[in-house]
Amino acid sequence: MPARPAVDQLPPLVTAPRPDEPPPRLPAEPNERPLVLAFQDLAPTIHRQRLVVEGYPTFVITDEHIKEYLQKLSVVTDMITIIEPVTHVSEMYGWAGWIHWETSGAHFYSWERPVEFFSVDIYTCKAFDPQVVVEFTREYFRTTEIVAKEF
Repeated sequence: MPARPAVDQLPPLVTAPRPDEPPPRLPAEPNERPLVLAFQDLAPTIHRQRLVVEGYPTFVITDEHIKEYLQKLSVVTDMITIIEPVTHVSEMYGWAGWIHWETSGAHFYSWERPVEFFSVDIYTCKAFDPQVVVEFTREYFRTTEIVAKEF
């Protein structure tokens, strides 16, 4: 059996920042929010797409709405469903739902109080058209207002 290398001969687990990148900075002002960590794409060869869509529905969202919405969202985004939508209700926080796709999945949250509101969080390793998702969501929930952020 070959000898194990000494601990001081092992490569480091964490790499130092690149010299051409500025280090994360601390807040300049007392009330300025600190930058938690500088973000660097550690896997540029792997496609990752995130979209958060939030809005005000014109009706109370139920378990069946969430399941149907997530099933139809799979079609709209051309994702393959691995696990059908799962939902849960909390008396304190409202409804939550999740669907598992071959290429990641989506979470759905809705509240009735203090305001009727929903939030959808989509994360995939397959490209999709965010505008199509926003329009589908607007129509499905007949929203009075809708916003979205892709990152």
